[in-house]
Amino acid sequence: MLDLNYEPSVLVEDITQLTEEEWLRERTKGIGGSDVAAVLGISPWKTRRELFYEKTGVQPMQPDESNWVAKEVGHRLEELVAEIYRRKTGYTVYPIRKIFQHPLYPFMIADVDYFVQKPNGKRGVLECKTSSFMAKDRWADDGIPRHYEVQGKHYLSVTNLDFCAFACLFGNSEGDFLMREIDRDLEEEMTILELAHFWQDFVAANVEPPYTESGDLVLESIRRYQGKADPSLPQITLSSADALRLEQCLKLREEKQALDKRGRELEKEIKGVYAPIVDRMGQACAAICTDGKTEYRVTYKPTSKTSIKKDELERLRLDHPDIHDQYATTSESRSFAVKKLETA
Repeated sequence: MLDLNYEPSVLVEDITQLTEEEWLRERTKGIGGSDVAAVLGISPWKTRRELFYEKTGVQPMQPDESNWVAKEVGHRLEELVAEIYRRKTGYTVYPIRKIFQHPLYPFMIADVDYFVQKPNGKRGVLECKTSSFMAKDRWADDGIPRHYEVQGKHYLSVTNLDFCAFACLFGNSEGDFLMREIDRDLEEEMTILELAHFWQDFVAANVEPPYTESGDLVLESIRRYQGKADPSLPQITLSSADALRLEQCLKLREEKQALDKRGRELEKEIKGVYAPIVDRMGQACAAICTDGKTEYRVTYKPTSKTSIKKDELERLRLDHPDIHDQYATTSESRSFAVKKLETA
């Protein structure tokens, strides 16, 4: 049973006095709210291994700057999101620029966006979010994205408060704004044990946690922390245990190839079925059809794409290197291939 008779400790008295570097250093002293999803293996952006590297001071060889604009927008609009929430609810909203620490579990820390007080005296935290319309369905049916939900529950555990409110802005008007709220869940706070396991068995012991996340997330993590390929390095000898993974990889690729082949066959059949309809439409881009019971609306819209052929791109590089270099970007990708050779 959790002991609820406590006040949060203060790790940093005033974060506004910290430089960016100092603030990041303070965050390595514990698990913050935005770290919890990674610890639990449900973060859309970060693996447990990456979080371990951050807490132990290992720097990536290729920093991720792909979503820096979204992060900056979210940071700059925090105050606006909080103000919209205040106006819509009438609640008292205020910041406390400290880093709090759980007095019973010091590896749990919290740098909270804003605090909220309701007229009935209940106090909670406010998490301010920004997102695109494409992600709005993640909040459907009064839901909250799971990685945000565990973040809010972490803050409630550290601060020992009653509720966590979420406010998310999707556009540039009040109509593009939604609010959610959760009460404290003492049963789920037993995830503290999982956080303790991560902190004690990996961070404190300086032992890398295994990768358990999706392949795409893991491969991106490896790319960032291991750096670019080096063809000059000698061939690596894998262990016999890796043969099981390679065999599984070959089997899955065979299944994928069979599905891809069937997909291409079906695509040809589909085109053969709708080709007469396209013929009747001529240059029209839309059509309507009804059989008395059902109405079908058809579109056959044109799309255009501008590209430069490879040989033309090479001519541009030779004839106008200054223009080519100004607009060309180079990125590295690696393909994984396995060839099975039977041995005697």
